[in-house]
Amino acid sequence: MSNQSRVNGFLLLGFSEMQELQIFHIIFFVTVYLVAFIENLLIITVIIYSHQLHTPMYFFLANLSLQDFGSISVTVPKSIANSLMKTQAISYSGCVCQVFFLVFFMVSHFIILGVMAYDRYVAICNPLHYETVMNKKACIQMASSAWIGGLFYSAMHTGTTFTVEFCSNVINQFFCEIPQLLKISCFDSYINEVRVLILGSCFGFVYFFLIAFSYVQIFRAVLRIPSSQGKQKVFSTCLPHFIVLSLFMVSGMFVYLKPTSGSPSAFDILVSMFYCMVPPIMNPVIYSIRNRELKIAFWKLLVNIYPQFLGKTHSSF
Repeated sequence: MSNQSRVNGFLLLGFSEMQELQIFHIIFFVTVYLVAFIENLLIITVIIYSHQLHTPMYFFLANLSLQDFGSISVTVPKSIANSLMKTQAISYSGCVCQVFFLVFFMVSHFIILGVMAYDRYVAICNPLHYETVMNKKACIQMASSAWIGGLFYSAMHTGTTFTVEFCSNVINQFFCEIPQLLKISCFDSYINEVRVLILGSCFGFVYFFLIAFSYVQIFRAVLRIPSSQGKQKVFSTCLPHFIVLSLFMVSGMFVYLKPTSGSPSAFDILVSMFYCMVPPIMNPVIYSIRNRELKIAFWKLLVNIYPQFLGKTHSSF
């Protein structure tokens, strides 16, 4: 890009004023990353090896876990590495990669959440047509569309961000983030910022209202179920989807829709940590707490593997 000769790298100053907390920062980030890695790996492993979970809902959940792990891997390891090496630098290409892959995983994550809402809508509101509508080919096409949509959206926003020239290389964040990069561009970034916000907001709100409409129809259908056990089963699969979606939307809106301040703010860092680190940790927990099928599949897999580890005979749950 044309401005690469002017700015060869950036400085991430997110934790520069907290030198005395560097050890805590490293321990906290390593713990969060390991917890997110283990949780999402368990979700993916259980779904892959449990044949009873080879259904559309769990197929999309496995994609969601992969996206969660990808999004946290874009930002946290680099921050840990910088703290360990006592540096704040990130290369120009490294910053481009962070922006590209973070937006890619976040947008594909959002699209998959919408696909999961549609899956629950068909399963509950049109159960007789569920197997026809949500067949294997359709599920693969929907998941592929989420990944491809995230790819194109990320390429567009990354290209828009890095075609401008930067008059500073100091980023008041612990990773490369579009709002912070627009603040250090040479010319007035108002037009670019408004373009990013308008396009992202329109896409987000239209898609969110479509998802909300699906949930309104789902909850209306649930209220007509006479059996309390049937209602509980439906809520156990739908409520986690809605909670995860709300968590993702609220944290994302705080970062990309709030006005950017001219001075570094601890609140900006905390909010960015929230939307980058909390969903990858909380999503597996939210989906597991009320999901009996997932818990049974996990214990069944554990019981089947444990005797083999000890050299004993294979047992089943």
